[in-house]
Amino acid sequence: MSNQKQLVLDIGGVLATNLSPLFWEELSTTSKIHYDKLIEYKNSVRTGLWTGKITEDQFWSGLSMKHPSFEKGVAKPMLLSHLKLLPAVHHVAKWSQFADIHILSNHRMEWIEPILKEIQNDVKSITVSSEVGYCKPHKAIYTTIQTKLDSEKETLFVDDQEQNFVEARTLGWRTLLADEQGSWINQIMPLLLSAKFSLGN
Repeated sequence: MSNQKQLVLDIGGVLATNLSPLFWEELSTTSKIHYDKLIEYKNSVRTGLWTGKITEDQFWSGLSMKHPSFEKGVAKPMLLSHLKLLPAVHHVAKWSQFADIHILSNHRMEWIEPILKEIQNDVKSITVSSEVGYCKPHKAIYTTIQTKLDSEKETLFVDDQEQNFVEARTLGWRTLLADEQGSWINQIMPLLLSAKFSLGN
């Protein structure tokens, strides 16, 4: 029997750690660039970086131009070291037996490929902002993934940012906020085994 439900999962804060603020704090320490200056730069390029309008090389080069003490050779391995798997990754294979799994993430594909390799055999589709040109909470990225979903199946969306649920709910998806402690993981199997998703949103 085919799965009658769909589970849409974010990556940052759900399947892997978010980059901020620990990465930027460590980069500030090693590069001797004031933390506030790094955050100012991050915020200025955020949309362009996540939507792919600027390349990864342009991201690093822009930081180097502003701060000559910056070293990409040190920074990129540091960044990747901060992308650690969260416990939910180890549940995806089991969840995939009861629901079609889809990924919806604001990220750079270059940075999350190792994470995706862990779950690639268990997911139906992967939608990453840097590949499609839009990032959450922009309506267009939800429209993009909607074309990959089965309209006849219920959808549950897990994300760690409440602001990313607005458009999802207009599509009729149920939503579940991923808390930092990971207690949300315990809610998934009961929901997948229930006749219908019974969340209040």
